[in-house]
Amino acid sequence: MNKVKTAAIVSVVALVASILCFTAFADTGDEPGGSNDPLVTQSYVDQYVQWTIEELKTGQTLRAQAGTELIVRRGQAVIVDPTGNGIPDLTAGADIRAGAAVAVNHLLLIPRDDGRGVKAQSPVVLMYRGGASVK
Repeated sequence: MNKVKTAAIVSVVALVASILCFTAFADTGDEPGGSNDPLVTQSYVDQYVQWTIEELKTGQTLRAQAGTELIVRRGQAVIVDPTGNGIPDLTAGADIRAGAAVAVNHLLLIPRDDGRGVKAQSPVVLMYRGGASVK
């Protein structure tokens, strides 16, 4: 009887070890980050990681969605803020209020989807990532 119990235990241990080895070394064929197992989608990268370049004519306004980052690269622009709360200038560490000039090469962050943005006082080139519309 002792030999039968030992043989049964050895068989169970061998079966469990085989299952664990197969599971650990199984090849699913999908590389992490590959087309069948993406880490992020292309639309996410296009909207939130890549910068979009926009050229505004004098008088045009770019209104941005919540979470949009923007940098005025050239020209003169002022803050548009129907709420009166301002737009955070992350470079200066301060809020910029409606009508105030936007410093060139400062990173701005739109906190809410409530119509905040920038208006061109001269031809403006800016970069943004996130959602925005020009009018």
